[in-house]
Amino acid sequence: MAGFKALLATKSDEGQSVDWVELTEDDLMEGDVTIRVTHSTLNYKDGLAITGKAPIIRHWPMIPGVDLAGVVETSKSSEFKAGDNVTVNGWGLSETHYGGYAEKARVKAEWVVPIPKQFNSSDAMAIGTAGYTAMLCVLALEEHNVKPNSGPVLVTGASGGVGSVAIAVLSKLGYEVVASTGRTEEEDYLKYLGASEIIDRTEFSGKPSMLGKERWAGAVDSVGSSTLANILSQTKYYGAVAACGLAQGPDLPASVMPFILRGITLQGVESIMAPKERRIQAWTRLAKDLEVGKLRAMAVAHPLEDVLELAPQIVEGKVRGRVVFTVG
Repeated sequence: MAGFKALLATKSDEGQSVDWVELTEDDLMEGDVTIRVTHSTLNYKDGLAITGKAPIIRHWPMIPGVDLAGVVETSKSSEFKAGDNVTVNGWGLSETHYGGYAEKARVKAEWVVPIPKQFNSSDAMAIGTAGYTAMLCVLALEEHNVKPNSGPVLVTGASGGVGSVAIAVLSKLGYEVVASTGRTEEEDYLKYLGASEIIDRTEFSGKPSMLGKERWAGAVDSVGSSTLANILSQTKYYGAVAACGLAQGPDLPASVMPFILRGITLQGVESIMAPKERRIQAWTRLAKDLEVGKLRAMAVAHPLEDVLELAPQIVEGKVRGRVVFTVG
């Protein structure tokens, strides 16, 4: 049986190590669909898993990579056939099931999503978990009646993956988008994506007030902690904030005042275990509302071998936009 290359994380008494190894299909975990992986990507969570800065991996040994895209080789499911272009996001990849940093993957059919015809496999990984999560956040704002004419929408962590895609989608839909970033040198990039204004993230780093001046009809936040608390205090009557990350921290030093005096909504956005119907909805909307040109402009291609160098950089907030790995 022909072998394939994979990045394998192992754990011993000395700690965690990550090495390139040769595996065969017999080494893969159970599933209905075997995929030849052509592309993967780098998310904040991948950086944490590879560096060991957070206990992401819960089954050892583990192939990291929470995203993959490629071509179906074999399928026991009538839903997919050999040659289909597909993607998989979440569902425990890199935690309890072998992930996308390998030339082959075997997964459950219910995890697999067809790649919309508007995108190729590289595009699907330029989107990846970050972009798919951004679309889930946009859906959450829409479902809480935040409309383009409601007022400005704030996007934090703007130069990262979630932020970049959120800005591009929201601006395409007609929203006035304000981008918050610690990398103000990226102003040209963020305005190209569709941001109308760039503000420094330090505006939200101080101690939150219980109720601040109304500024935002809605927000997409991937930062958490004091940043999210400040945003909540500044959200307009009946506005909504979609929270999907904790780059600043998992705490929330907020007050109940914005909720009971302004009727705002804090909507948590979870992408890993989202049902397939919700995933299909998000990918369908991405195909409609994300300009391919902007998507490709925010993506930088690397061979998969670069993942060990880039993983610490994304944890340190030094990666702009989306990294797309070519596999094999």
